[in-house]
Amino acid sequence: MKTRIKNSVELYKTSMFSVFGLQGIPSIKEGDDLGKIIAETASNRDLSLEDGDVIIVAQKIISKSEGRIVDLREITPSPFAKKIARHTRKDPRRVEVILDETREIIKMKGHHLITETYHGFVCANAGVDKSNIEGARYISTLPRDSDVSARIIRRRIKRLTGADVAVIISDTFGRPWRIGQTNLAIGIAGMRPLLDHRGRKDMYGRVLRLTVMAVADELASTGELVLRKSDKTPVALIRGYRYTKGRGSVKEIIRPKELDLFR
Repeated sequence: MKTRIKNSVELYKTSMFSVFGLQGIPSIKEGDDLGKIIAETASNRDLSLEDGDVIIVAQKIISKSEGRIVDLREITPSPFAKKIARHTRKDPRRVEVILDETREIIKMKGHHLITETYHGFVCANAGVDKSNIEGARYISTLPRDSDVSARIIRRRIKRLTGADVAVIISDTFGRPWRIGQTNLAIGIAGMRPLLDHRGRKDMYGRVLRLTVMAVADELASTGELVLRKSDKTPVALIRGYRYTKGRGSVKEIIRPKELDLFR
């Protein structure tokens, strides 16, 4: 059932959608064509991609394909990195990589190091991670521009299959006010990341003034339910969710510093 709201944007009410984990994605290396790999993997699993599908892609395979893997043997830590390493009990070479990805250090407590990346993300260790990387001396950094990464995959899928899909690059984030981690969107293509309910009325007729839903984050978290690090499932397919199409950017989700209640 279609519901028309302001700005002539059409949204859809839906009561059901499906989420599939795309098992069988091969080990990714630098230069791999992720759009082609995703399209072929879906086809091999009898899941022909369709208009309106949402593809959730784990950050790690983006970083691998874009050469964002760092060999710690090539890193010489600065005196400042060594100082932080002593406070946080981290490898000083890893700290040096974190600092290279950091715009501002937000908080240090125990072994925790919370930073703002040059993308604007506030997260642990500037997103620098060593999980799902072969070899103890290697670590991964976030893609330089995950919106661009998402657009490249989206265009490639469109060219190969004809399907007009949305693509979300997701990564795992902790939350300062909740226990546990969840996946959030760090790159978006083909959809509007926010659903603005302001100006609409609730079920009792009161006008909503603050409600803006981060649907891209919600979809990233939904996809996480079927992403499995242990069985090569770094991509999820969501079918049946009706989103608002558009160029979209993760920058729309990032809260400006002056509105950040935690710093």
